[in-house]
Amino acid sequence: MEIGIDQIGFFTPNKFVDMVDLAHARGEDPNKFLIGIGQDRMAVADQTQDAVSMGINATAEYLDQVDLDQLGLLIFATESGIDQSKSASLFVKEALGLPAQIRTFEIKEACFALTASLQVARDYVRAHPHHSAMIIGSDIARYGLSTPGEVTQGAGAISMLIKEDPAIIALEDGHTSYSENINDFWRPNNFQTALVDGHYSRDVYLDFFRHTFAPYLEEKGLEVKDFAGICYHLPYTKMGFKAHSIAIDGQDEAVKQRLGDNFQLSAKYSREVGNIYTASLYMSVLSLLENGDLQAGDRVGFFSYGSGAMAEFFSGKIVDGYERRLRPAMHKRMLQERIRLGVGQYEETFTEAMQTLLENVEFTSDANRGTWYLAGQKGYVRQYRQK
Repeated sequence: MEIGIDQIGFFTPNKFVDMVDLAHARGEDPNKFLIGIGQDRMAVADQTQDAVSMGINATAEYLDQVDLDQLGLLIFATESGIDQSKSASLFVKEALGLPAQIRTFEIKEACFALTASLQVARDYVRAHPHHSAMIIGSDIARYGLSTPGEVTQGAGAISMLIKEDPAIIALEDGHTSYSENINDFWRPNNFQTALVDGHYSRDVYLDFFRHTFAPYLEEKGLEVKDFAGICYHLPYTKMGFKAHSIAIDGQDEAVKQRLGDNFQLSAKYSREVGNIYTASLYMSVLSLLENGDLQAGDRVGFFSYGSGAMAEFFSGKIVDGYERRLRPAMHKRMLQERIRLGVGQYEETFTEAMQTLLENVEFTSDANRGTWYLAGQKGYVRQYRQK
């Protein structure tokens, strides 16, 4: 039985700051951000968008294609949780009218959580044939204004339906994992922004890639040339490029060209959105699917990394007719119609969104009609509405 990705939804807020504008405001050469970091724009979440609302929007994109009678599991992956106890998935479940009989919970392990959710979902479908699982990765990456990590912020969500006989990607059996208890990135309970040692985190990321990629090739009897593309967790695109350089080292020029071209295509959405933590790898996968020219049977590699740290490498094969399940025009329009904030507007929006959510407050949204948003709080319960 083949199990894999049958649907993919994508959402990012309707505001962004341009990296050239931000570079000038911070007294930096724009190429430091455009080339050195590999980012063009960065999504900005205002006070009406949080992990839950973004997850609802990403899932609503394909909900009319889901047989809800067969849906048995909903997992929400995030490190931008809205409650220390209650799962964000329950808010999604209520907003979208999902069945009461489904099992639902939240997973956290930095940027690895959506991959953990994917593996749990695959095991669930294997144990419950003819049932499906819905997994959501949604995060707002915040390091603070005028900090070294500011340029690697972002916001967005990816939602996927996992089922047997998938229409997009059939996951292959096997994976390689590697973990260590380290402090390259973390966020204590009393912190609103993350603590990170940028250079150390980069080195650990690359070290963990070496610990998973080569062993995967050996375990599966594969060579680098057997991949049509390799997708990476992209907290910023230059970090993924460094891992990619390790992957293609020593390959012939044709392989380097093919994999290099597909890496650039996989990074297109990341360059526009920025870091979305646990969903970043899967935004990379979607970007390759919607901007590339893959063929049925092509093998795509997945490198997942979550600080703290956990990494995994696995692969899947493209399913014939996959493009019919994608919505590239919708996603292109979503990115093009965003509001460009000046740096002062971005700073004001960022600061406002960081404030503690007050009791009995109501928000209005400037998002497009049909968008779900955080409408405020009542009885210390967050309220979500559709515009």
